[in-house]
Amino acid sequence: MAGFDKVVSSYEAAMEGLKDGDTIIAGGFGLCGIPEGLISEIKRKQTKELTVVSNNCGVDDFGLGILLHDKQIKKIIASYVGENALFEQQLLSGEIDVELTPQGTLAEKMRAGGAGIPAFYTATGYGTPVAEGKDVKEFNGRPYILEESITGEFAIVKAWKADRYGNLVFRHTAMNFNPMAATAGKITVAEVEEIVEPGELEPSQIHTPGIFVNRVIKGKFEKRIERVTTRD
Repeated sequence: MAGFDKVVSSYEAAMEGLKDGDTIIAGGFGLCGIPEGLISEIKRKQTKELTVVSNNCGVDDFGLGILLHDKQIKKIIASYVGENALFEQQLLSGEIDVELTPQGTLAEKMRAGGAGIPAFYTATGYGTPVAEGKDVKEFNGRPYILEESITGEFAIVKAWKADRYGNLVFRHTAMNFNPMAATAGKITVAEVEEIVEPGELEPSQIHTPGIFVNRVIKGKFEKRIERVTTRD
């Protein structure tokens, strides 16, 4: 990577520096807006003992789910188990540590981490197992629990377009967790559908400024549908 040009030509270069025990923050929701190629590169590298922070863990044979087969993931911080039977099996058998977190809280943990905010209070989860062991304070007569923010060694996201400076544009619902995740990694890697030259993106349409992004790679996407529903 030279100067402001953040484009890399291989997945190996995109994930260079990932090591056993790292925390990876991944954008996406189910199979929507996931960095498919970057996840496949993590599987190829066989990096172990990973902590993965994501809304969920894909499905058995696609997305983050492929990292479960060789037990590369030690811990998952997610909002739900989703459509992944292997994830459920490893959770129930105690093979993997799972920290279930309310969806909005998870998004704010990423956003706060990227903004340099170490913790925040939220009413979500008070009076449930989510609040166990956490500090509680009242504001305007309502109890709130303290939640710590999240950062990681790597953040991997999927965007629609990027320029060579790393400015990102997400498309429709594929935006989901990606903008928050992109801010929370020490190294943020964006896998994108199209790379354009600086100046081609309308400044007001940029969702994630390039200052948050370290590497950009143009990917090839299968874009699998998690559950196909058709009309009879």
